[in-house]
Amino acid sequence: MPTIISIVGNSDSGKTTLLESLIANLKGRGYRVGVIKHSSEDVEFDTVNKDSWKFTRAGSAVSAISSSSRLAVFKNLEHDPEPMELARLVCPDCDLVLTEGFKQSNNYKIEVHRREQGGGLLSPAGQLLAVVTDEALKTDAPQFTRDETGKIADLIEQRVLARQPEDDVDLLVNDIPVPLKPPARNLLSQSLIALVSGIRGFKEITSLRVTLRRRL
Repeated sequence: MPTIISIVGNSDSGKTTLLESLIANLKGRGYRVGVIKHSSEDVEFDTVNKDSWKFTRAGSAVSAISSSSRLAVFKNLEHDPEPMELARLVCPDCDLVLTEGFKQSNNYKIEVHRREQGGGLLSPAGQLLAVVTDEALKTDAPQFTRDETGKIADLIEQRVLARQPEDDVDLLVNDIPVPLKPPARNLLSQSLIALVSGIRGFKEITSLRVTLRRRL
């Protein structure tokens, strides 16, 4: 799965502005970036009386609307999902997933701090990848101004993206991730590639997804 970095901070601290700049910068470097925003409120995304809303009301587990250029999916949830669950669902083919919010998650965090809002940092020191601030703070994490998006992207490349394995393999059983040690990951990757490499029509395999669904 792609690495997740959560952009956190107080309300109106500049998280969305930072995200916009980072997305454009990283896309310009050739990375495929996904974004997930967390809302503390139960927002009604689907429009009442539209077809997708009617399908969901009728009992559909998932309702989707597709056009030639966009896809919208509406799915009822039984709990507030963690970023990794959401990334598996909507961003499996991304190099990096940036989130706005998710302060309680265990992901890398870039915190946006504004002097006028007062208070200290919200994130544990061990999770802080960087701080974007308009004043010097007592922290071991690298500090940047909001205009230094390029330097922040450099840091993400060097400390996060460069460390991702060449073959990223994920194993989920009953939608629960199963940790794989490097030898097992390599063996699974090589076995799957060997299995499909003889299929005609695929000159290069960049991604492979195998799903087994058993009815009980």
